[in-house]
This record gives sequence, C-alpha cells and structure tokens, in this order.
Amino acid sequence: MNQEWILQTKETRRAFSNATWVPLRASINDEKGNVKNIGYISEYFGCGSAAFPPENRKLVEERLGWSDIGIGHTVAPYAYEDGYYASIDQFQYNDKEPIGVNLVFEHPQPVVGGKQLILNPDLVVALRLIKEGTNWVRPEENFVVVARESFDDKGEHRLIEIKREFLVDYLAARNLSLRLSYYRQRVENVPLLKGSEYANLKEHREERDGGRFELLIRGINDVFGGGWAMFRAWRTDVDEDEDAPVMGPEDDHNTDHESSKGHRGGYEGVRVEGEFWRDEWVEHQSQSIRVRGDTDINLPQFIAETDGKRMSSSELDNEDIGRWLWFRSSVVTDLLGHRGFALKWYTAETGAICSTSGYATHFGINSADLLTVYAYDIARLPAWEQHIWAAHNVAPDGKVSGELLSAQVKTEPASTHAVEEMLFGSMRLLEQGFRDKFGIDLFSHDIDDESAMQQISRFHSRDQASLLRLAKELVRVFSDRLNISDLRKLSTHAEKERLGSNKLLQDVLSQKVGADKARQVFAEIAGAYDMRVGDAHPTGSKVADAIKLAGIDQSRSHLRQGEQLIHNFGRAVWFIGKCLFGQPEPRES
Repeated sequence: MNQEWILQTKETRRAFSNATWVPLRASINDEKGNVKNIGYISEYFGCGSAAFPPENRKLVEERLGWSDIGIGHTVAPYAYEDGYYASIDQFQYNDKEPIGVNLVFEHPQPVVGGKQLILNPDLVVALRLIKEGTNWVRPEENFVVVARESFDDKGEHRLIEIKREFLVDYLAARNLSLRLSYYRQRVENVPLLKGSEYANLKEHREERDGGRFELLIRGINDVFGGGWAMFRAWRTDVDEDEDAPVMGPEDDHNTDHESSKGHRGGYEGVRVEGEFWRDEWVEHQSQSIRVRGDTDINLPQFIAETDGKRMSSSELDNEDIGRWLWFRSSVVTDLLGHRGFALKWYTAETGAICSTSGYATHFGINSADLLTVYAYDIARLPAWEQHIWAAHNVAPDGKVSGELLSAQVKTEPASTHAVEEMLFGSMRLLEQGFRDKFGIDLFSHDIDDESAMQQISRFHSRDQASLLRLAKELVRVFSDRLNISDLRKLSTHAEKERLGSNKLLQDVLSQKVGADKARQVFAEIAGAYDMRVGDAHPTGSKVADAIKLAGIDQSRSHLRQGEQLIHNFGRAVWFIGKCLFGQPEPRES
C-alpha cells in the first residue's frame, strides 16, 4: 500500500450527501493475513444512520456521534415495566424519549445464528418497492434498483444502502433529515517503519473534511503483547454421587481457588493505522414526487404544432386540452424493451401500451405510419415514461389516426381487428379443429398468446433485417411447435419419416384438397419459413424470392411490410382450418 491509502485522502474528500448511493447501515471488514503478523492488511467501513425532524437537529449535532448513531447503536424494540413500549422504528435519546426514526432494523436470530437487517417497512411501502434477490426495486419506474444489500462469505449482512434520489423523496414527505455517522479504518503491518512506504510519517490527529483523522504508528508487540492474569474459583461441597445435590450458601469452607499469570510477547513488526470519523447530514430538497405526489418541475416538452412549436407537459396535463401528439412508431419497441410493459390491440389500427405505472396509453396508427396519442394521456404518465415518449415525438404529419378519432371523438370504435390478434385466433381455431376431428394435439407445447404477441408485432419490422427476424418469430410460434410425431400418424406420404413440420401439415391438407391447392395455401407460410432461414444471410436473390413468396409488397414501408407478413401468415393458417374443418369466414381487418 502507500501513504495516500493509509491517510485516506481521497475517501475523506467524498461525502455521501452528494453521492448516488447512501449507506444506511454498514459493517464491512476486508482483511488479508493474521492481524498479529507482518504483512497483515485490513480495511474497515462502519456506518449507522437515523432520520430526525428539524426541531431535534441541534440536539443531534451537539450530543450524538459515532458511539450513539454508529453500529454500536442497537436498533430494537423495548417494553418497559411500566407499560411504555418503544417500537423498533423509534430512535431514543434517553429512555422513553424518541427523537428520530430508524430506517434499518436489527433482527437477531439466536436460534439459527446471526442477525438480519430489515429496511423500514414504512419506507418500502411508501416508495412502493418489492424485494428481488438482494435488491429492492420500484416496478413503477422500470424496476429500477432503489435499495440493495450485500453479505459476507458467512452470510452476515455487510451493507444496506439506498439511492439518494429516492431517499430524499421519502425524507421530504416526512420532513426528516438523515444523519450518518461512520468510521473508516485502514491497517498495514510492516517489518520496519524505515524503508517502508510510511517511513516519513508521524503519528498525528487532525480535523479534516468535516471529520476527524488519526494516524497511529505502534509496534505490533505493543498492541498485542503484555502481561496476563487468570483467576479460577470453584465449589467443594457438591457430592457427585447424590441423586439431587443442593449447594448451600457460599463461604470460605466450601470454595477453593487458584490463580496464574504470565507474559505474552515477541511479536515483530510495526502496525500503521489510519482512522477517520465523520458525521454528516443528507438533506431533502422539499420535493416528494413519489411519496407525497408533488408536481414534477422537470417534465419534458412536446411538439404540438406543424411549425414545430412545443408545449410543456404541464400545459398538456388537462383532460380537456383537446390535442393530439405524433410519435415515431419506434416508441413502441423502445417501451416494450422495458420490463413490465405490454402491447394491447383494440382494432386494426389502434391499441395501447400498458405500463408499470398502471396506465394504458391509447394510440392510433395514421397514414404516415406515425402513432397519434391524445396529449393528456401522455402528460399524465410518470416523468421517466414521458421522457421516452418525448424522444420519439415529431411534428404532426398524416393527420390523426381515423380509427383513434372514431373511438375517442365519435365514441364509435371501429369493428376491425389487428392482424396480430387474428393470427393467434386462427392458430387457436386450427388447434381446436385438430383436437375435435383427429383427437390429437396440433402443437407439441402451449404458449401464452399475450406474451408471444409482444414479439410478433408489426412494430418490430423497422428494416429488412428486422422483417426477417419477425418471420423467424412467426415460424417459432407456429411451424416449430407443430406436433411432428402425431402429424406423421395422419400423413400418407411415402417419405413421411423424412418430412419436416410444415410439409407434414401440408400433406394432411393435400389429402383433403389435393396437392396443388395445399401448396397454394402453404405458399405464404413457406415464404416466411424461407425468410427465417435468410435471417442469417439477409442478402441475395433467395431472400428476395422468399419475401415475394410470402406475399409482401416491398414498395410499402417496413411497418406495413411487417403487418402484411403477419396478415398473410395468419390468413394461410386460417385457410388450412377452413379447408380441413369448414371454419367460418375470417374477420376482415
């Protein structure tokens, strides 16, 4: 190590009052070697905390420090004999005198050993956190990690810390300030001070960076060596052969004792030790957006006019504002990339993005392939979601989606259906037909339609490469799931043992409608399958032929090509069922 390390010059300059993460409770000891031997190195950090209201601030600053708030402070409930009960969240200055709030509780485990540290449930519920592994996350904000804990190799708690952004929100709601009291220690045992990294250092104490630093340089023998004494006393009046022996009062005649003493020493080397103590406040900023619901002053602006004029989110946060906003369709995949978001369809051109905040943001797709959304529906979203929408916001183009206007203004939702929903509906009908007619399961395993529909969406088609990946997803939920073993039982093909899933299903269909008709029905499924193969090599005439076979018009936008791919694939699935089982006419989109 070196002088900077033992003097802790970098560490003492850093304060938790402006750090991203704030420790609420810590006892971290990293050491290497035997503490009494040369070569031993250790680094320790301990921290305790409690939150206090303004009226107790002066008392805390003048009277309380490391010994009162640090890790020596026991955080536990206590029942007094007179009936007074001090709950675990109370920080008491004197008995029955609560002056603050504990944010981390201790839960001793005397039977199984060790103890647990528990984050104050009021903080957990107020910020609406859930526990995932060693983290507390906030689902409403993209499952961001708000607090986290760590353990040593024995499973004992080392640390519980919280992101300051969320801590100060909670503190503001309760009008509290957090007081931290912490201690850092670094130690290295060297053979001799002379010739070491610490040769020119001398013991000293100083006030530094709002805390107190002390450097100690002592011989290891002075620290651990010295004399020792032992005294042992015992009773002599117990008859071990008695069934129920009873000892009488203790006196000089029924007791005996012995004592010994000695000296332990001979330790070589020098112990160099740097220690630092500091108390500091973590203050709130008088704003609590999450817990108290204060107005967020850092909301984005949105383009609301054809000339690019922007309006603030606060201006749009009015249910009667009567405006729509325009967004690139890429906002959908961006939002779906966040955990807990889902895409839901209402009609062929309208749907909703369901978010972890609990809102379903209704959108419509217009003639320019842009999403149009009622402005208030965006302005009411949490700030972090608004910023995502704002990144995809564009000037009005292509008018408001006709189907969205029909639903929101005329209150006459269109009777059309999204191609995505029609695809999965057709697969379910075909599956039921095979079960009813042939008594077999068409698919080898089931899927969750809603979950699979998040990946099979026109919005995933942004260029040719992503169009090919969309084809791959279609094949995965249909062709790759086909029950080959049972389809072979229905097949009459001479080489049925060598046929793949699509060919086996096509052969079953050909028995009913003939080979030519079956090939025609399967053409678009075969095209999508060939596109899937082309995903690894997305250039060349084979890919172009596959796209053409899938019935896709490449002169259209990639969004519409994706829609067409899903439509044609789903229509082919429906026609298989229609030809085999005479299913009703499909709903037009």
